[in-house]
Amino acid sequence: MATHAEPLLPNTEPVDQERLAWLALALTPGLGPRRILRTMRDAGSAEEILRLPLTGLEALQFPAAAVQHIADGKALDAANAELESLNKSGASFLTYNDADYPERLREIFDAPALLWIRGDATLLSKPAIAVVGTRHPTPYGSGMAEMLSRDLAARGLVILSGMARGVDTSAHKGALAAKGKTIAVWGTGIDVIYPKENKSLAEQIVSTGGVIVSELPMGTFPAPQNFPKRNRIISGMSLGVLVVEAGEHSGTRVTARCALEQNRDVFAVPGNVTTKNAWGPNTLIKQGAKLTATWEDIWEDLPAQIRVELEAGWELASKGPSAASLFEEAPLPPAETRVMSALRHDEALQLDEIMEKLEPELSSSEVFTALFELELAGRIKQLPGKNYVKTF
Repeated sequence: MATHAEPLLPNTEPVDQERLAWLALALTPGLGPRRILRTMRDAGSAEEILRLPLTGLEALQFPAAAVQHIADGKALDAANAELESLNKSGASFLTYNDADYPERLREIFDAPALLWIRGDATLLSKPAIAVVGTRHPTPYGSGMAEMLSRDLAARGLVILSGMARGVDTSAHKGALAAKGKTIAVWGTGIDVIYPKENKSLAEQIVSTGGVIVSELPMGTFPAPQNFPKRNRIISGMSLGVLVVEAGEHSGTRVTARCALEQNRDVFAVPGNVTTKNAWGPNTLIKQGAKLTATWEDIWEDLPAQIRVELEAGWELASKGPSAASLFEEAPLPPAETRVMSALRHDEALQLDEIMEKLEPELSSSEVFTALFELELAGRIKQLPGKNYVKTF
């Protein structure tokens, strides 16, 4: 590994020239991660590759366009420009050889040569469960994704997902609700938020100690082909993948297939057979995925050593003054408890239906107040048309 050089840019930290050379190779047209890693195993140094003459680069069997790009110095110019963009946005990158590069990701067949990141890189190697599913979940699907993610994050597991609409968003929100950590793997550059409505969610993930990850350069906009590719990273960094809801032709199937190819555990939340989103998880269960209804269903399948380490963290947390409420909710007032008992995870109830159910016990004003307080606490969600559903 090369020694640290003087800063290449004003007002930045010194940049290791070997790492900069990795960045240059990753930005070179025609060089995919497998070709870069194969060449690195033979050459031993990215910096040495950039110094090769034209004939030396051709001997590596690089595409002609890639050879010319490196020989002309354009690869190094692109790396310096990318580094400047990273510094301005407070982001960074990891090469395959860096200590913080997640070990589990190194195990997969087509590991990324380089990761662009925002946030704490050390989180990438922590025990994690991926939670994935449809972009158009039912209230039941959203609720289960949020509940299971919250319960697992509360017990020390990192929640991995892709920050897409639907199940992914619910998974990240569940982890944040538990004051846990979550990682979002994007199919865009880490400076291109997609979908745009998740901007505040992205900022919250980073500000609470989570990480945003991509294998794509800064400025890469959403392209359909990028999202299936990133799914191998989601499954690759995880101990297992939990599928909540997914249709027959859902991209979630790609993630589940990647997980199986990578020898990761696959878990699935069973769905109502009359809904199209149940096809994915129910089929996976028939094929051997573990039926999952609570966090314990995942927990008992984790490697023993990881369970021991995480449970040791519970013991440390329980010594604090709030130990009694570590995993327990404070009791609800009677009116709110009664309203919660009338609502469901898998089916929205209209306000009039709730009123009818509770009419003998609660006045309309008590129901309104309870609904308002429960929604404010995030326990229920109001859908269009004054329909209400439990969030967990």
